[in-house]
Amino acid sequence: MEIQDLSPDIDGDIKIISTMDCKDLVLEEDQNLDEVPEPKVGMTFNFEDDGRDYYARYAKVQGFGVVTRTSSKRNGQRTNITYCCHRGGKPRTKALNPLKAPPTSKTQCKASMNLSLQTDGKWLLNSIELKHNHELCPNRAWYLKSNRVIRPYAKRTIELNCSARRRMNKTINSCVIESRGHGKDSRNYIGNVGCLQLKEGDTEAMHKYFIKMKADNEAFFYAMDLDEENRLKNVFWADARSREAFKEFGDVVTFDTTYLVNKYNMPFAPFVGVNHHGQLILFGCGLISREDTASFVWLFETFVACMSGCSPNAIVTDQCRAMQNAISIVFPNARHRWCLWHLLKRVPEKLKGYNAYEWIKSGVLSAAYNSLTREEFEENWSNVIDKYQLEGNEWLSGLYEERHRWVPAFVKDVFWAGMSATQQSESMNAYFDGYVHSNTTLKEFVEKYENALRKKVQKEEEEDTRCFNVRVKNVSPYGFENQFLDAYTFAKCKDFRDEVAGKIVCSLSSVKVVDDHISEYEIEEDMKYGEREILKTVTFHVRYNEESKEGNCTCRLFESKGIVCKHIIVVWSRKKLNEVPEKYILRRWSKNVRRSYTRVKVSYANWECKPEWRRYDFMLDAFHKVADKAMDSETKSGRVVAKLLEAEVENEVCEGNRPMSIDVLDGIISSEWMGRSD
Repeated sequence: MEIQDLSPDIDGDIKIISTMDCKDLVLEEDQNLDEVPEPKVGMTFNFEDDGRDYYARYAKVQGFGVVTRTSSKRNGQRTNITYCCHRGGKPRTKALNPLKAPPTSKTQCKASMNLSLQTDGKWLLNSIELKHNHELCPNRAWYLKSNRVIRPYAKRTIELNCSARRRMNKTINSCVIESRGHGKDSRNYIGNVGCLQLKEGDTEAMHKYFIKMKADNEAFFYAMDLDEENRLKNVFWADARSREAFKEFGDVVTFDTTYLVNKYNMPFAPFVGVNHHGQLILFGCGLISREDTASFVWLFETFVACMSGCSPNAIVTDQCRAMQNAISIVFPNARHRWCLWHLLKRVPEKLKGYNAYEWIKSGVLSAAYNSLTREEFEENWSNVIDKYQLEGNEWLSGLYEERHRWVPAFVKDVFWAGMSATQQSESMNAYFDGYVHSNTTLKEFVEKYENALRKKVQKEEEEDTRCFNVRVKNVSPYGFENQFLDAYTFAKCKDFRDEVAGKIVCSLSSVKVVDDHISEYEIEEDMKYGEREILKTVTFHVRYNEESKEGNCTCRLFESKGIVCKHIIVVWSRKKLNEVPEKYILRRWSKNVRRSYTRVKVSYANWECKPEWRRYDFMLDAFHKVADKAMDSETKSGRVVAKLLEAEVENEVCEGNRPMSIDVLDGIISSEWMGRSD
């Protein structure tokens, strides 16, 4: 047998290895499955895996599957192991109603084989039970999970063909029969090959982009994860502006791997946040070869290293178990929430089979989103499950077990910056729309990547300009409304104004004095519920401190979104406040803050085109000259700082939009004390 070389030939084409060339690699025991001898006490095996492989081959012939039942270790080394029939053990179910219990394969079958490690390093077959308490099915043994194994030679063929960019369906067709597996298994293995399946020019394009960005700004960060054969597994990068933006808005991060993977077959994993306008802002990007726990751990740890050891306070993802495991390892203190968009997408898939689907769907969603308290959710959810006899639905049971990750009543005490909303995830999915399509290669994506970022920067700058040229109109006579309209960006002013306008559907029903300074207000709000928009009156409670003028509402809108709710506004208006505590004016939504990331020089932000940034560069150069001369002395550096503070206080550096005075700078640089020693 001759295996063809995969190196480029004279014409530069890459040859494909076929499993038909690998027939001689098929293990002898796979060629003669019917000749597998019956296990007997006293048989020995050189390695533990040899014993399991032997028992698995025997199981295939007989018609059952193999699982590991028990094992024991001594000093960290396994010394004893028992393999048993896949139908062994007791059936387990969480269903309360036995008539609705899901099917089970467990029959408490006693068939098993026990191995123990000997002093010479070999494994001895100690005991064997051959009798089963159920019917065996030799003709269907290949369908059992434990027997659906892709042999090593078939795995290698898949890897080689993927490296040679052979089409997936051809690779699968050539492997299914040879590996005695299913097309699904081969397809899953192709998806799990532990390296990025890069096309021609992808690696070079990515490398050139990283070099270019590093040359533009030393703060550009990138990391590559290689396997034992130096093949690229995972990549992460973040430019200087994104890293600085994380300092401002990195409290809440959305991480999504589904969009470009599903739509464009590209394993792209962006870290996204929300800026002061409520717009999406990118913190970093990853390319991952596998969506498993190890890959996500590497990516998250690299992200933390990139952000100088800082982690987000809250993170929004889909329902990926591997992602959830990695978050608990790398971000143990972060609050993890599931994206509602991903969750709602699965409702038809999981519940469509029920006759009362529409009623079930309405009941489930109503229990989740119309329950103001955890206790109310528990009651409403239980009513839906009991009414439609859904105890056996594993998906709903799983959602209930993880209710603290998605039910609003369980997560509204944490700040999410509005990123938990369904439309937010849809917007994030459109982050790179217009720059990628169904045939976009990674090479093309890298080339268009900066165009997408440039468009986002442009939109943010347009919104910044709008904030200082357009003012949201007052909808009330209360002075505190101006306090917010003067401080917040245009988008957040609209959010606050909507709450002020929403006061019209609220009424104060009662007031209870708790003590000398604390009162509890009962606010009734008329709200529409469900698809039929049934009008319902809901009661909220606001606990108000007369001295500090601070209020806490049971709706928790301020805590979760950072916008004061209409219920607190009802109390403020009753008190006729002209000004409210500064704690309610969040820096995060302010238009008057100079954000440091906007002064980071990156190629896609058109730095050179803006006069204010050219002035900023001019001042930085001058300050650096001063700092270089003064850095060796505590006295000199103190004088420089004092002089700059004096200039700031006396408004000598900037007056309105006028550029910095050159005379002031020259005066600082040429001051006679600059040349003096201590």
